[in-house]
Amino acid sequence: MKTNKRTPFRASQGKSEAASVRPERAAPRRSRGEEVPVAEEAVAKPAPRRRQGVAPTGRANRGNIGRNGKPLAEAKPERLQKVLAQAGVGSRREMEEWIAAGKVSVNGEVATIGQSVVPTDKVKIGGRLINIRFTGSARPPRVLMYHKPEGEIVSRDDPDGRPSVFAALPRMRGGRWIVVGRLDFNTSGLLLFTTSGDLANRLMHPSSQLVREYAVRVLGELTLEAQQQLLKGIELEDGPANFSSLVDAGGEGANKWYRVSLFEGRNREVRRMFEAVGCTVSRLIRVRYGPFTLPPQLKRGRVHELSEVEVKALMRELAKTPRNEAGSPESA
Repeated sequence: MKTNKRTPFRASQGKSEAASVRPERAAPRRSRGEEVPVAEEAVAKPAPRRRQGVAPTGRANRGNIGRNGKPLAEAKPERLQKVLAQAGVGSRREMEEWIAAGKVSVNGEVATIGQSVVPTDKVKIGGRLINIRFTGSARPPRVLMYHKPEGEIVSRDDPDGRPSVFAALPRMRGGRWIVVGRLDFNTSGLLLFTTSGDLANRLMHPSSQLVREYAVRVLGELTLEAQQQLLKGIELEDGPANFSSLVDAGGEGANKWYRVSLFEGRNREVRRMFEAVGCTVSRLIRVRYGPFTLPPQLKRGRVHELSEVEVKALMRELAKTPRNEAGSPESA
């Protein structure tokens, strides 16, 4: 007779499983109206985990929250035109004109000249939100050196459609490039740009005493008497002018070169000074502006951006000079 035998393993496993299963005790019967107690497990439910809130960022909250999600340090109120200039919108003088024309609003209300703002204020120009920046901002403004070739105009708009220096500059959002001084259509050499109207004003103003140096090719004989006259001072239609230095740089005939320097930059000043002594400038190159020298490796039509360390060092040096609100346009 064939019987079904279980292996010891299955038998012991079955016994252990049977032993481990115990009958549940029946719940005690309760009378009508008696409240049934609620189990502790049902009461002490774990609270749902909430996702930690992320600090609001972006343009709508940029006034008090940084890009890293941390609150910005409190800043003292500053004049609206100064803050807009630091944001790279334009010079202080331009900002004052825009404010007077009613183009600027602060927190939805038309701004007034002399008004102060704080980082939490929302400033708009023509309905466009401006990313304002204050003196205490961690990052310094950007500064570019550009090797301007001849045949480019230092303007964004030209009725004649001539090439503009701004076409060669890197594009950016939330600001614009502001030119430091100007150069003629037929003048080449070093041209500076920055995102800060305040910094541009400091670099251009005569109180900063920043030297402008040019390499000049002259047609005509520049006598020693004429050189002394240019150094001593000559009278132009907009006032007296003189070179702080004039050095013979070599060449003969139509290729006679000189190095000249001066501490201001009135419109076509260098050309007009040579014309006043009977000479014509056939080539004019700016090779230096204050602490900036045109790098030999910087080709025409190319840009070089300064590092943050270089910009901070520049601003420390400029901070030692007296401040003046007025600017001084120039075009050599």
